[in-house]
Amino acid sequence: MRGVSTLLLLLILCPSIMYPQAITDTLKEATLPNCIRYGLEHQPAIRASLIDEEITEATIKNKLADWYPQLNVTANFQHYLKMPVSIFPDFTNPNGPKREVQTGVRNYFTPQLALTQTIFDRDVLLASRTARDVRKQAKQTTTANKIDVAAAISKAFYDVLLSMQQIQVLEETITRLDRSLKDAYYQYQSGVTDKVDYKRATISLNNSKADRKVAQEMLFARYAYLKQQMGYPAEKSLQLSYDTTHMEGEVAFDTLQKVQYESRIEFQQLQTQQRLLQANLKYNKWSYLPTLSAFGYYNLIYQNDEFSKLGSRSFPNSYVGLGFAWPLFQGGKRIWNVRQANLELKRNEVAMTDLKNNINAQFSQAIATYKGFLADFYAQKENLDLASDVLSTLTLQYKSGVKTYLDVIIAETQLHTTQLNYYNSLYQVISSKIDVEKALGTLTY
Repeated sequence: MRGVSTLLLLLILCPSIMYPQAITDTLKEATLPNCIRYGLEHQPAIRASLIDEEITEATIKNKLADWYPQLNVTANFQHYLKMPVSIFPDFTNPNGPKREVQTGVRNYFTPQLALTQTIFDRDVLLASRTARDVRKQAKQTTTANKIDVAAAISKAFYDVLLSMQQIQVLEETITRLDRSLKDAYYQYQSGVTDKVDYKRATISLNNSKADRKVAQEMLFARYAYLKQQMGYPAEKSLQLSYDTTHMEGEVAFDTLQKVQYESRIEFQQLQTQQRLLQANLKYNKWSYLPTLSAFGYYNLIYQNDEFSKLGSRSFPNSYVGLGFAWPLFQGGKRIWNVRQANLELKRNEVAMTDLKNNINAQFSQAIATYKGFLADFYAQKENLDLASDVLSTLTLQYKSGVKTYLDVIIAETQLHTTQLNYYNSLYQVISSKIDVEKALGTLTY
């Protein structure tokens, strides 16, 4: 009794013992790999593909079930409102007129146990020979969707980072401009300069604040798009975790790699489709072959003129046999079915050739874009150092009275533009690298 009381107390104090813990839909550390992993588990397109795989598996098992023996029970009740009549010769007078005789009884009840076994049938033969490729086709569709989701999440992830970096650059710019504005105002108050420098600083500061507002709104929209690609709840927060220094190391890529068509999931899908079409061609050729099946029946026939005595006696019978069907002529239908299957096979071969050309074009475009963005990235990285050095030098010269404030504003604008260009080029080269990997078929998820 004491043990029961202890158990009840535990259930009251710890209800989680009775109910499973709720699965969290949030990410503790939203790195790019974690975001992709989350998307592959929660993205509706992936979940739909996995359900399609289950549907495909159920369909295959449904078709293969026809290979197994089929056991059925049927029953039929029959009551004659008017008895059937049979005509028999008059055995007492063979040369006389024939006699009309009512035959049978009024009530029949016939339960039947039927066992059938397919020996050869082209439908079940096709199902057994194509089951592996049909499963593979469903899995390849899921793989293609996963690749698309991984690429989309990666680009959306970098778009969010780009907006975050733009805001950070604008914050730094606003801080510098605010400081410059104060310096220009103090110099104006002291009579060293006129109000032009002060107003120029105010204009630049206002423009930077407006740009920051635009970037903040864009960040909100890009976060929403990233969540949508991940299948992440829109109402829940998502804070990305990243390392800009590590990202700079990700821009490198071996541009000497060659296209391998078999690595592309689209080409693999066409190869699987080719095997299925070859099986379909054989299926149509098998239409010239007969079908063969075995069967066995056991019947219990209850018959009586009185319904109340219908179940008093049965007249069982049973038999076994073979069923054979051989269609000899169908108006040329089988000939045209075979021709159509051949044309579908050739059509798929043309699609494979066309896909190879498209893959070559995609790779050439992607690798050219990547190389261009890579060169721009290295140039912007060098410009960033130069622009920062120029601004520092001109700021000191302005405070010494050597340079005008206009020179400082121009240098400030150049640094601001160069910083934005640098981060734009960084994310563009990483995004174009994703396109190259996708074109090569080497994008992992």
